[in-house]
Amino acid sequence: MNNKQIIRLTEKYVASTYTRFPIALVRGKGARVWDADGKEYLDFVGGIAVNSLGHNHPAVIRAIERQARKLIHVSNLYHIAPQSELARELCRHSFADRVFFCNSGAEANEAAIKLARRYGGERLGGKYEVLSATNSFHGRTLATLTATGQEKVRAGYDPLPPGFRQVAYNDLGAMEAAIDENTTAAILVEPIQGEGGVVLPGKDYLRGLRELCDRKNLLLIFDEVQVGMGRTGKLFAYEHYGVEPDIMTLAKALGGGLPLGAMLAREAVARSFGPGSHASTFGGNPLACSVGLAVLKSMLQGGVLKNCAKMARLLMSGLLSLKARLPVIREVRGKGLIVGVELEQEGSKIVEDCMGQGLLINCTAHKVLRFLPPLIVGKKELEQGLAILEKVLARQ
Repeated sequence: MNNKQIIRLTEKYVASTYTRFPIALVRGKGARVWDADGKEYLDFVGGIAVNSLGHNHPAVIRAIERQARKLIHVSNLYHIAPQSELARELCRHSFADRVFFCNSGAEANEAAIKLARRYGGERLGGKYEVLSATNSFHGRTLATLTATGQEKVRAGYDPLPPGFRQVAYNDLGAMEAAIDENTTAAILVEPIQGEGGVVLPGKDYLRGLRELCDRKNLLLIFDEVQVGMGRTGKLFAYEHYGVEPDIMTLAKALGGGLPLGAMLAREAVARSFGPGSHASTFGGNPLACSVGLAVLKSMLQGGVLKNCAKMARLLMSGLLSLKARLPVIREVRGKGLIVGVELEQEGSKIVEDCMGQGLLINCTAHKVLRFLPPLIVGKKELEQGLAILEKVLARQ
C-alpha cells in the first residue's frame, strides 16, 4: 500500500484522536525512516523520545528474537526472570530499591500517584493531595491528566478527580505556599518539561524541592518518562542536579520501542504497595523486559551516553549559530538530546516545511520546535538536519 491507501484506511477505521501528518512510515534504520511511497526522512522525533537507539538497533533486534523464541508473555502470578533482572539493574543504577512495571508513562505516573496516596494514608495521617506544576504533562488517564498543568489536556473531562493542584514551575516560594499541612502528600514534577516546551529548571529549583519535601515530610516524585534513560546525556536527568526523588517514573526509551513503563521507589515508600494493591496484566512481560535490559546495557556499556553528550554539544552549537543569523529564533534551550527552539511565530508550518524537505521534528507549546534525535545520531546526520532547518527558517 502507498501513503494514500494507508491514510484512507486510518481515516475510515481508526479513532480520530490524533492530527496526523499525511505520510505513513513503514521502515526505519538508525536515525532514518521511509514512508510508504519510498521517501526518506531524518527522524528527529524518535517516536517522541522512544527510539533512543534509533530504528532496528541490533541489540534490540537480538533481544526480541532471542526472547520471542522462548517466552513472550506470562502472568505476574509467576516470577519472570527478565523482569527481575531489569528491576535489579534499574535499582543498581538509581536511587531506588523497588520497581513496579507497567506499559506506558501514564500508567507509571498513575502508579506513582496511587503509591503516594497509599503512603499518605498509612504514614502521613491520611494526606492525599499531589501538587504539580503549570505547563506540565503527566499523561492521559483521568488522574494523570488532572495532574497535568495544561488546560487543553483537561478540557472536556469534568468533573475531574479531587486532590490535585498546579503551581508555577521554577517557583519554590509558590510551591511552599501551596502546601496544605492537612492534605498535601507529594510534589510531582518533570525535571525538564518536555511537552511544555523544553523548559529547564532553575539552578536550585529541584534541590529546593527536595529540601522542602524533607522539611515538610512530603514525597518528591520525578516524572522522567521523557527525559530519563539517557536522553539528557546521563542515565537519569536528576543526576545533573545532585538531587534524588522518593519516586521516579520511566517509560518511552525504556522499552526500546516496545510498550514498557516503570515506577521506581525507595524501600520505605514502596512498602505501602502490598499484594493486590496495584497490578498490570502486561506490565513487565518477558519480551518487553528483555528488550529493556538490552537498551539499558547499550546505554551503560555501548557508548550511547557518551555519544549523546558529544552530539548534544554539536546540535546546540549549530542551533545557536542559526539563532545568531535568523531573527525568527527567539531562544535555544535544552540538555543532552532534548532541545527546544523557541520561535517568534507559530511553529506548525515550520514542522510541515521541514517534513517536506526530509526532516521530522515536532512543535510543542505552539512556538517551540522540539528536537529528539536518537542518542546514536551521527555528526553528518545532525549537519544534514541543521541544513534543512536553516533552509526552511531562512524563508521566514
